[in-house]
Amino acid sequence: MILMLWIVALVVFWVLFVLPGDPAQLILGIHATPEKLQALRAELGLDRPFLVQFMDWIWSLITLKGSRSIGYDVPVLELILSRLAVTGPLALMAMVIATVLAIPLGIYAARHQNRPGDLAVMGFTQLGLATPEFWFGILLMLFFAVQAGWFSAGGFPGWKDDFWGSLKALVLPAFALGAIRAAVLARLTRSSMLDVLREDFVRTARAKGLKERTVIYTHALRNALIPVVTIMGLQLGQLLAGAIIIENVYYLPGLGRLVFQAIGQRDLPVVREVVVLMAAMVIMVNFIVDVIYTFIDPRIKLE
Repeated sequence: MILMLWIVALVVFWVLFVLPGDPAQLILGIHATPEKLQALRAELGLDRPFLVQFMDWIWSLITLKGSRSIGYDVPVLELILSRLAVTGPLALMAMVIATVLAIPLGIYAARHQNRPGDLAVMGFTQLGLATPEFWFGILLMLFFAVQAGWFSAGGFPGWKDDFWGSLKALVLPAFALGAIRAAVLARLTRSSMLDVLREDFVRTARAKGLKERTVIYTHALRNALIPVVTIMGLQLGQLLAGAIIIENVYYLPGLGRLVFQAIGQRDLPVVREVVVLMAAMVIMVNFIVDVIYTFIDPRIKLE
């Protein structure tokens, strides 16, 4: 994990270092004199060699000081924490919705293979796979916010100012993200369950006279969850890395929208640290998934 983060940090820093453009010019404007530009570059440390700048940046991350945003003139860590307070709950809500929808649908489809119920579930999941999440989010906004008036069409009041209002503001974007990902999980759950239901231990459990519900949910499901949990971990990592389009559709001040705006403003300190944080979250989620494997299937721990 540490090696991977080091590589990501090095690549991100190098790419932003070689890109054209001058942050000092962006701050002072096009009419700034060369003397002022040079003085600001020296103050920001932009005139130093690449390796010196990189190691100083790494040390600032290790000590949790971080850089200072050029556009917002505040510590980048402060910006990230404020935006993570939106993206984190949004990602968790989306994964809960995806799991609640996908697992029962996948099990139902597997138990009714090639029957009308299975075909209906597969049809809905195929539709979900073909639907862009931003378009689905716009439809939800149109029906439930504009026409029904049950939710706001966008914005985020803040957890401290209005907790329930903030939670309500995340429902539609979370459902837009979760429903699309549920399509993938449902199909994977069905496929995995079908493989497990053909195993000898399932036939043995049925031959012993166990109830079908016990066979499905106690024996088969646990063994079918390994690939499902793997994809869930990847999806959660993607969501934590920033649902940029949905955050822009619903005007949510999350990590994705922050890095999108920082790229447009060439706020390099923000871009660097948000991208590294996103990579760290993806790596951490995948590590947690690997640990969860040992609880789902004890054979992994023994091996």
